[in-house]
Amino acid sequence: MVSAVTPGIPGLPGAVAVSRLRVYDWPAADGLSGGTPHLHLTCSEAYVVTGGSGSVQTLTTAGYEVTDLVPGTVAWFTPGTIHRLVNERDLRITVLMQNGGLPEAGDAVMTLPPRYLTDPGIYAAATVLPTDASEEERARRARARRDLALEGYRALLDADGPEPLAAFHRAAAALVGPRLAEWRERWLRGAGAAAAATGDQLDRLERGDLSHLAEAAVRAGQPSARGRFGMCGRLDVYEAAD
Repeated sequence: MVSAVTPGIPGLPGAVAVSRLRVYDWPAADGLSGGTPHLHLTCSEAYVVTGGSGSVQTLTTAGYEVTDLVPGTVAWFTPGTIHRLVNERDLRITVLMQNGGLPEAGDAVMTLPPRYLTDPGIYAAATVLPTDASEEERARRARARRDLALEGYRALLDADGPEPLAAFHRAAAALVGPRLAEWRERWLRGAGAAAAATGDQLDRLERGDLSHLAEAAVRAGQPSARGRFGMCGRLDVYEAAD
């Protein structure tokens, strides 16, 4: 991973973040293998497929779609898109995320059945993986929450009319509400600062001020964590750094 960045702005250009993902090969009740359906409320996300094959199922107010994923495919979606990765054969993806990786740092609500969405404590008990547990226990918990989310996801797919999806949107927004101030600060430090820096650079160039070119930097890094249990698979994570 190599990037040139404006000094003082963390991470990759535009304050995006990147993870490498090996999608779960755990079969589900419907016979398909893959990850946990969920949505993001403030972040877009993109998949760059680097190996294997599969698909991503998506559900929005416009309906249900399936997008095939093969090496070379780039697929992306905006906030509010419920997405489920399906692994047909060793599906591997590089994931690009807005806001310095916020989709993996809180901006995600899994499609659990409604009874789990009424309270942040109830939701957390069903979704948080204990860091002090064994590898086997974390895998068991990750698979259990995936299956629970698929239960809620199938109910949304089978729903008669738009209200169940709208109700899920309301419940998801209520769950993340207490964290919005923290997210806003993250956006201001990252994507907001990056956009402001570009505006400042354009202003400088118009004035003939080239001083920011003398501040050029090159950075590189390796994953800060490998094989972490994520919502959709095992993650190699790159942390943003100043």
